[in-house]
Amino acid sequence: MTRKWFLLGIIFISLVGKGQEFQLTEVIPDNTYDEIADRMSCIENEVPLVFNERVMAFIDYFAIKDREYTRDIIRKKELYFPLFSETLARYNMPDELKYLAIVESGLRPNAISRANAVGLWQFISSTGKMYGLTSDWYVDDRMDPVEATDAAARHLRDLYNSFNSWELALAAYNCGPGNVRKAIRRSGYKRDFWEIYRYLPRETRSYVPQFVAITYLFNHLEEHGFSEEPEYFHPELDTILISQYFHLETFCNQIGMCVDDVLMWNPQIKRGALPEGTKNFALKIPTDWKEDIVANRITLYDTASKVGKEHLDYLARNTPGSTYGRERLYYRVRSGDVLGTIAQQYGVRVSDIRSWNGIRGNLIRVGQRLSIWVLPTYNSSSKSLYTALATTPPPSQPSAPLAGGSVYTVKSGDSLWSISRNNNTSIEKLKEVNRLTTNTIKPGQSLVIPN
Repeated sequence: MTRKWFLLGIIFISLVGKGQEFQLTEVIPDNTYDEIADRMSCIENEVPLVFNERVMAFIDYFAIKDREYTRDIIRKKELYFPLFSETLARYNMPDELKYLAIVESGLRPNAISRANAVGLWQFISSTGKMYGLTSDWYVDDRMDPVEATDAAARHLRDLYNSFNSWELALAAYNCGPGNVRKAIRRSGYKRDFWEIYRYLPRETRSYVPQFVAITYLFNHLEEHGFSEEPEYFHPELDTILISQYFHLETFCNQIGMCVDDVLMWNPQIKRGALPEGTKNFALKIPTDWKEDIVANRITLYDTASKVGKEHLDYLARNTPGSTYGRERLYYRVRSGDVLGTIAQQYGVRVSDIRSWNGIRGNLIRVGQRLSIWVLPTYNSSSKSLYTALATTPPPSQPSAPLAGGSVYTVKSGDSLWSISRNNNTSIEKLKEVNRLTTNTIKPGQSLVIPN
């Protein structure tokens, strides 16, 4: 099969003051189907790399149609590939499984899918907990490259042990082992991915071919006109242990370190701070800085413990859907119940119940079991006290601005529109940062203004 050359990315560059234009075109090397098939057969691999038209279509997509996506992966691959390879080797697993993180997240440790799968390896909450990845309002272990990679390796190992096939393990990683077993039954108990292919969910039918395409492409980048030189590297990192409330921006300002860099090295920190009650959190910092930080730790830690705590704690407990500092109860829906009365009974908001239970509207069914998250102080006799605590307004002025933004206290006559205009931001961004579901705000309310 013969294929044509491609010209991509026509760019016009004007020379200032010269009135001249040059047209630059990127010439993408031609790679025939047979050439790719031959290269694919020479890759050293344990995971089967079946080559067919479906895989070829994804190779074309990543090598031609969306080259910039592939370039972005190449630029940052050295941030994570050494960690992936080391972890997979520790569990005696195929090294090529590292390419699965590209399919999952595009190597973005803070990636969040529409199904609320999180991190480099896209763990949903329940699967993450099975493998020791916990999450709360402040910290999400699923965004920790080290912890999540270790969990992903163990999860893939368990799936392989269940199906005795890496292709089926990959499929199960995407759609769950139950869906793979169902496809096996519907196929007449075939055990090969391509024999059960048409019985799998649509997304999974693309998932394994994407993995094969990415594995091939990253073994033959040069043949497809890509530079293999990555652009981003982590410095050599060490850790310091934190066992207290800790405001990152305050800490970084004291030592002259960029807070964005620290958050990049510690992407599991979601709110720019570690909460009260933190025990031995290993904060990654450059090795060269550790000696000075340890020598001045008492002053540095003490200062970092005094900024923003009250306001962050309020947001943690009152953001719609937050479970921070709460305990879960279960409520069985009775005839005549509506979300409003259930929310009032437990001193929570209707929006909380919707978020905790994945409810979009107001429809609930008799007999349905609802998760209700309450503060530890809640009981039937202290319900009114709990309700008052849950609805207490925020402090009129927080003790310090949040990392990555400032704080504004709503005044009489303010609206989201006027606040967005005065602070050079958008209403949509204000609502997103402050988890607002409506445009209603009240005097005395504190709003985070994003930078």
